[in-house]
Amino acid sequence: MRHAGRITEWNDERGFGFVVPSGGGDRAFVHASQFQRGSRQPVVGDLISYETTRDAKGRLNARTIRFAGQKIAVPASSVRLPAWPMALVFFSLLALATYLGKSPILVFLAYLAASLVSYMMYCLDKAAAEKGYRRTPESTLHLIDLLCGWPGGLVAQQQFRHKTAKATFQTSYWVTVVLNLAGVAWLIGSGKAQWLSGALFAG
Repeated sequence: MRHAGRITEWNDERGFGFVVPSGGGDRAFVHASQFQRGSRQPVVGDLISYETTRDAKGRLNARTIRFAGQKIAVPASSVRLPAWPMALVFFSLLALATYLGKSPILVFLAYLAASLVSYMMYCLDKAAAEKGYRRTPESTLHLIDLLCGWPGGLVAQQQFRHKTAKATFQTSYWVTVVLNLAGVAWLIGSGKAQWLSGALFAG
């Protein structure tokens, strides 16, 4: 059963708020990930339609949210990048380059460690968003992705359905990917990565 209601609270930075049904009743928690893909950011006062469900603690949550008058999206061309295969291919190529001596092992270890950190940061931020806890700033997520954590960030975004519907975040994310790859390529090509690796693992 779908309900109609108005958003009475919205935190754009955290991506969540609350909706009160038009006919009266309990307010429901609203999260940005439950809006149709491609929808604009909601604001206080928006009229929406939604279904409800309860979480493990019995709290009311809104899901499958649409703005008033918004048509149901055609599911056809969902262009979701295969996160796990992309990450595996990237690490496989990096491992091969390391084995052939084209890239120092330090680069492989940096990507592996940073990806694990990024994955955990997205996981914790998703949990914080759902529970209304203090969030991780987007700038911090972008920084760890820039510092070689983007493969883990990509997997986490799709696994937890986190930040995937926010166009501005996705644009910034892919900019960090390009900058990271360009920066690492320069470090390897200039020999600075090999020098640093040798300095760290000397002896």
